[in-house]
Amino acid sequence: MQVIMLPGRVTPAQSAYAGLVAALTADADARFKDLEVYSGDSPPPDFSLDTEVRGIDRFADECGFGRFHLLGYSAGGACSLAFAAANSDRLLSLALIEPAWAGNDGLQPKEVALRQAFRALRDASPAEMMSKFDSLQIRDGVAPPPRPEGLSAPWIASRLAALGALQNAYDEANLEPERLRNFRQPVYFALGGLSNPDYYERMADRLSRLFPDFTLEIYSRRHHLDPPHRIEPERVAASLRKLWRRAETQAATVRA
Repeated sequence: MQVIMLPGRVTPAQSAYAGLVAALTADADARFKDLEVYSGDSPPPDFSLDTEVRGIDRFADECGFGRFHLLGYSAGGACSLAFAAANSDRLLSLALIEPAWAGNDGLQPKEVALRQAFRALRDASPAEMMSKFDSLQIRDGVAPPPRPEGLSAPWIASRLAALGALQNAYDEANLEPERLRNFRQPVYFALGGLSNPDYYERMADRLSRLFPDFTLEIYSRRHHLDPPHRIEPERVAASLRKLWRRAETQAATVRA
């Protein structure tokens, strides 16, 4: 099973998915792809979600993949949704772990307020940015996990710089609902029960009414900052195996 995995805004893909790939053992030919937005020291000046879509398409070609499974978490989930809308014919399935964005149509007032709060972080200091960013992701009363002291990893600066570029890209992108309604391949959505319900639960509900083949799995003790693919990789791996096998059976039936 040929799979491309996209990470969130901070941790690089190989680190983010190490536990999940170990849990999958030999069940998947998994390739890690970091986001185009942090391919350099600063985001590309003309960055958009189309940049990420082209990057995924190019990377799949470099891997020798024709049709493949796509998995994305947080910002990587947003990019995966954009790719599914633009290039549905290349995907066998789509797996989303709390995507950071799922279009600009049909947002409820609390979702709009949260988007504005994320947008306001662009001018904050790194420490303030990460603290507020964390608090917006989780339910009230849930304590965020500690962040590494000093934010000193060599890749952290480019990840923090990506926040504004990604927010601009989400604001400017057009995720056409009709394209998602026409996406017939299986879609899986992993939702943390302790994540901010005004954002991620509403997003999951909206997508469930667009994708014809949509499976929601709730991880009751997880949230956006301790996501299931890192904390419960065996359970996620079992769900992905089920998704991928069903998708490949469906694709084989269509070919026949």
